[in-house]
Amino acid sequence: MIKRILVLSLLTLTSCGVFKSNIPQPKREFRGVWVATVANIDWPKNGRDNVEKQKKDFIDILDFYQRLNFNAVIVQIRDAGDAFYPTELAPWSRFLSGTEGEAPEPYYDPLEWMIAEAHKRGMEFHAWLNPYRATMNENTEILAQNHDYNLYPDWMIKYGSKYYYNPGLPEVRQHLITIMDEVVTNYDVDAIHFDDYFYPYKIKDETFDDSQAYAAYALPQQSLADWRRANVDSLVQDIHKTIKKRKPWVQFGISPFGVWKNKSTDPRGSDTEAGQTNYDDLYADPLMWMQEGWIDYLVPQIYWSMDYPVASYRKIADWWAQNKTRTNLYIGNGAYKVRNNADKAWDKKKELPNQILLARKNSAIEGNVFFSAKSLMQDNSDVLLYLKKKYYAHPALTPISPLANKSRKIWPTVRKIKEENGILRFDLDRPEGEGDASKYVLVYAARNARQLKSKKIKWLVDKIDLENNKSFTLGQLLLNGKKHIAITFLDQNGRESVPVPINLNDQL
Repeated sequence: MIKRILVLSLLTLTSCGVFKSNIPQPKREFRGVWVATVANIDWPKNGRDNVEKQKKDFIDILDFYQRLNFNAVIVQIRDAGDAFYPTELAPWSRFLSGTEGEAPEPYYDPLEWMIAEAHKRGMEFHAWLNPYRATMNENTEILAQNHDYNLYPDWMIKYGSKYYYNPGLPEVRQHLITIMDEVVTNYDVDAIHFDDYFYPYKIKDETFDDSQAYAAYALPQQSLADWRRANVDSLVQDIHKTIKKRKPWVQFGISPFGVWKNKSTDPRGSDTEAGQTNYDDLYADPLMWMQEGWIDYLVPQIYWSMDYPVASYRKIADWWAQNKTRTNLYIGNGAYKVRNNADKAWDKKKELPNQILLARKNSAIEGNVFFSAKSLMQDNSDVLLYLKKKYYAHPALTPISPLANKSRKIWPTVRKIKEENGILRFDLDRPEGEGDASKYVLVYAARNARQLKSKKIKWLVDKIDLENNKSFTLGQLLLNGKKHIAITFLDQNGRESVPVPINLNDQL
């Protein structure tokens, strides 16, 4: 508890401007954190927690990372054939309610609620789904009757101590697409997110027995490895098409294992000696997904230290930057390893900050995502202070996807401003119909109008979820006595309107 209070105090202290950063602060940079729900890693802390505690703990995560100037949370909503939202396609997760198939009591829709809370704080919500993992262990008696293991046993392959959906079955692929489409249709998510679990990581002396599906569906002369990669490629392509048809502004992101292929097996690969690779072992080909324009962003999980001998963060990050095409590239950082790993490089206060600096210096890399949420919240306050002081001193907007629709938007206009009890209310005129796709309003504030012309991120004081509202409010305390402000709007793709300068001395 003392450490927790210290961490929060440090964030509050630095947010008050006591420290100054001499490191350039990009206006657009993805700053995300994975919130893992499987096995209650991050949230809920226990499947038996009551709803009130669940909500408090999730708000604590959001508030913590908002103070750190993060702009996105990637929340796991499907762990192993289950769901953190009401659906006929999967049972309620036992990591939410304690027993699979049981709804939270008192009832609420966690996904709807989490999205709303994230958007209140100006943070994107990326819905993280595990497509192929069906169970966490061999104990299938704990599964609900409407779990796919019980409904469709022919879809399952046992490998090691878990069951997996068979990626080679067309009906499995369609089922997974339907699940994802339901989420995109029913919820205001900003992105659908997959992690590194495609075909499972290989286990010595174990066989992933998909021989029947291979015999039935492989093309003539197609090798088992090529067929498996084609299965994953088909899912990725179909997910992309389904999302963009349903809601073109919703992004599709994937965070694969850090190494595509080792240079020893392919001259195009990275200078690494990884024991397993995306291409050869997980049958995942992120290079193709980027080249084909099937994903909006890629987050390779580079969970090694800067100069780790067999898999150097430095070398791998540079490799991905050199091979990036048609997508935004963010780097996944292993924050959970700080002072908690046999590699003693992680004991250094600057290991994680140096990784961020390396990424920020490379123009092809546009942000970072940290695994996992609890890693920075529980300990290592000196590392946290360094991050806040040097790297995340100011907010940042998320990057615009290269796949984003380029159609012109009609922006709202400010009609009237009035003040009451220290609260400013801005009334808007909003265009009718679909021309106005404004999602957020940004408020910049400075001592004089000239400073605001650049829309520099350091002048940003608030990002407000606009939804369909025709007004928004702003506490004058956020302005810190400044009377010159500028209002801009962000559309669903993250594009920003031309600023509207306002002199509050003339308006109030």
